[in-house]
Amino acid sequence: MLNAAIWQTLDYSRVPYRLYHDPEAYQREQERIFRGPTWNFLGLEAEIPNPGDFRTTYVGDTPVIVNRDPDGTIHALVNRCAHRGAMVRREMSGNAREHTCIYHQWCYGLDGRLNSIPFRRGIRGKGGLDPSFDMAAHGLRNLRVASVNGALFGTLADDVEPLEDYLDAPVLAQLRRLFDRPVTILGYNRQRIRANWKLYAENTRDNYHASLLHEFLVTFGLDRSTQVGGVKMDARHRHNITWAEAESDTAELAQEAYGAARVRSNYLSLKEPELVRFRRERADPLNIAITSVFPSAVFVQISNSLAVRQIRSRGVDEVEIFQTMLGYADRSDPAPAAPGESRRPGRARVDGGRRGDRDRASRLPARSPQHYRH
Repeated sequence: MLNAAIWQTLDYSRVPYRLYHDPEAYQREQERIFRGPTWNFLGLEAEIPNPGDFRTTYVGDTPVIVNRDPDGTIHALVNRCAHRGAMVRREMSGNAREHTCIYHQWCYGLDGRLNSIPFRRGIRGKGGLDPSFDMAAHGLRNLRVASVNGALFGTLADDVEPLEDYLDAPVLAQLRRLFDRPVTILGYNRQRIRANWKLYAENTRDNYHASLLHEFLVTFGLDRSTQVGGVKMDARHRHNITWAEAESDTAELAQEAYGAARVRSNYLSLKEPELVRFRRERADPLNIAITSVFPSAVFVQISNSLAVRQIRSRGVDEVEIFQTMLGYADRSDPAPAAPGESRRPGRARVDGGRRGDRDRASRLPARSPQHYRH
């Protein structure tokens, strides 16, 4: 039984191994965390710039469709047919005017409403659905959606706090820093790991291993424990930012520190060192900003690279890391915005509520998809 008795101490300093292997714990996590009062990263507005664009993603192990409807509103829908639970969209992405389940051809609008059912009134007077069948009650389940500078988050809970409160000031500021200008998608990769999802979430918060395990980070000065750096967290200690400042140490200082610890730091070399030279793009000197947002997202700035890693649980003993590699659409530094002026042209709406609450959908700045320069 999962209760307080399995904990050696009640200060959470000794986590029972059972929590990484117990199917009951995994099911509770899906219900209370991923389908509970949390905000989960869904994707980026830049991935669905046009009406009808959609991408499939996950909230925990719940499949989700994220799409933009004809008026620009962004919706997130549980990717399970209301009829028999079949997955409606099996592609990773595309453009469509509707979503049709392959099994029995139930057809849904981009807002999740059930639009049509084959043979609803039967054939030649026989069969069909009962006249009392309510089409409006059998749509795809909607998630609430909110955005921070084009980074989309969704929740299945009705009682969750607003996204900005959930993220809290340090994480909110960091996301606005990373997405302070339009981004373009460079590509994707994904990795399946035979481990519990929480191990990866913990790993991104573990500062001890980075420059010890990843030798290239310390060798090329990308991330060294001798740099000026630290950690920031939200008030409830759910989220974590690991940061470090470029040019705040020297190669000699690093070699002395790592050498004294008998850690090899000068074995690797590059024929073209300019490849990893940090180029400051902002007023701040940060070259490391690893922002972990509980439960399922890691926003990663390492030097001049930018990515988002989404944690997708695949059962109690497997996790998929889905990584989106990003670049800035315009590589030139943006001109400072005047007070009250937005840098991002255009407007988009996100579906901020359940069906019947669409008038509460908030208007949010959209990413401009046109004329991306590489």
